[in-house]
Amino acid sequence: HLCVLTGAGISAESGVPTFREAQTGLWARYDPGELATPEAFIRQPALVWRWYRWRRELVARVEPNAGHRALVTLAEHLP
Repeated sequence: HLCVLTGAGISAESGVPTFREAQTGLWARYDPGELATPEAFIRQPALVWRWYRWRRELVARVEPNAGHRALVTLAEHLP
């Protein structure tokens, strides 16, 4: 089986913001302490669900890029 670990940046070329870019990253718009922890979910579940829904919808609208296609090609050529 093939396992490839990538960072958030693999989808940046497709228009998905990374987490740490100062002006455009997800954390520039959202505080990770408020949204990406179990405690945040306990405190504000509706806000956390909205944030994850926004992220899912964003990813669903973009097209795969060369990096994604390279991973598919790699997977097709390895057992």
